Amino acid sequence: MLRSIHVLLAVLLGASLAPPALAGGFYDGQIRYDRVRRAFLDHREAVEKAFAAADAAWPPRGLYLRAFKREGELEVWAAAEQGERLVKVRTIPICAKSGGLGPKTRSGDGQVPEGFYSIDRFNPRSSYHLSLGLDYPNAVDKARARAAEAPPGGDIFIHGSCVTIGCLPLEDGPVSWLYVTAVLARDAGQRRIGVVVSPCRFGAPVCEGALLSDDAETKAVWDALRQADSLFTVRGTPPKVTATKKGYVVK
Repeated sequence: MLRSIHVLLAVLLGASLAPPALAGGFYDGQIRYDRVRRAFLDHREAVEKAFAAADAAWPPRGLYLRAFKREGELEVWAAAEQGERLVKVRTIPICAKSGGLGPKTRSGDGQVPEGFYSIDRFNPRSSYHLSLGLDYPNAVDKARARAAEAPPGGDIFIHGSCVTIGCLPLEDGPVSWLYVTAVLARDAGQRRIGVVVSPCRFGAPVCEGALLSDDAETKAVWDALRQADSLFTVRGTPPKVTATKKGYVVK
């Protein structure tokens, strides 16, 4: 009954809101919210076309996000229609910046975290249009904050409205596109959507020249990110990374 109402609304509004093939309960729960419903009306077709153009699997699976702070870019990767290597579906501009290069150390420092995370919250009623929460702080972040004798902070999101203090902001249109993509991936069974936040694109001269720090913990985070970036480039699949209180373990 609920999906029939969704389709009827789509017809009345002149857009497609047909549920994805094999849609599950997560889609049904999200589509109850006005902003999510509007996001599907406005962007679902564009999402499907982008995945088709990239030869990516549909519905989305293997969704993997790579953010680069200095360049202000968020890459959207996903499983290919055929083969094991992920394919890049889209690069989205990060439209505002907060802090500088280097991991977040404590609450209120204005820094965007750097490290390995996953989406743990979908907020359809965000104060910043729509938002996807990162599972910050992880074990590495907590250990760093303890060393600084300060709380690590929290509530780090990829969100809309193009304003930020320590988050990854996008324009409302792109964040709606990404939110639709993430809902479809989660609904299709992907329980963990990985998000890697790097200071910059490793190997580029402007990046290497900017990576200056005397802090051993910062260097350790950058080394782990560099190693994971190299493995992803070679293999085309995300490496397995474990966050511990002693640092990241990249396999």
